[in-house]
Amino acid sequence: MEKLRALTLFLLLAAGSASAQTPFYLGVKGGISIPNLTAGNGSPVSAGYSSILGPYFGVFAGRAFHKNSRWSIQAEFNYSLQGAKKNGEQGVPTAPFQSYFPGVTLPEYVYANYDSKAELKYLELPILAKYRLPLGKGWRLTLDGGVYMGYLLHANAITKDSSNIYYDPAEEQQFPAPKQDFTGNEDITNQIHRFNFGIQGGVGLEKKCGHGYVFLHAGGNYGLLNIQRYAEDGSNNTGAATVVVGFAFRAR
Repeated sequence: MEKLRALTLFLLLAAGSASAQTPFYLGVKGGISIPNLTAGNGSPVSAGYSSILGPYFGVFAGRAFHKNSRWSIQAEFNYSLQGAKKNGEQGVPTAPFQSYFPGVTLPEYVYANYDSKAELKYLELPILAKYRLPLGKGWRLTLDGGVYMGYLLHANAITKDSSNIYYDPAEEQQFPAPKQDFTGNEDITNQIHRFNFGIQGGVGLEKKCGHGYVFLHAGGNYGLLNIQRYAEDGSNNTGAATVVVGFAFRAR
């Protein structure tokens, strides 16, 4: 939470220090996130994910370097859904099945066929450098890039369907255990590292509107840290494409 307080302080200082000659903007934005989880090793638990859809929205403050500069610095405070889905055959740690075979050494993973989805709800704090290229008649093309910090609010693993258990991903060697029901909604917040850090960037189109501007922006972010707390869950990095619309007004 120290990072959240630091961003709030940054926005307040930026607002207080912006002079009447230096454009300072406050804005809101909202749209969709198209996240996925990238596997960082060969674990069958963390591999094989595909994208899902989720909300992405927030507020921001931006200040030009000087009155006529095309460059500005922008700080944001966003809610972002990260995560991914995996339907069909997937790896499962064998620890829950050890009780069926006391005294027997089991393989690290077995396989089952069901649907699963990981939803990771983050607050993200990007700090971006932004460049505006005038196109005429109030239109501007924008390019931005920088870093972000993420704080995990909550994480869920949502699963459904039942399946036999298999020794192999081809499902040719059935595990001698009863068919398992995988339907559930598990809180996995304590299995994920709370903090993340990554890079972010994008391209946008702005149109001047009164004392502010409206915009359409497409971008993406990628987390540089492994989010998994425990080795048996494999290794994953977050990442998402985003598409948002928004409005900003000149505060000073």
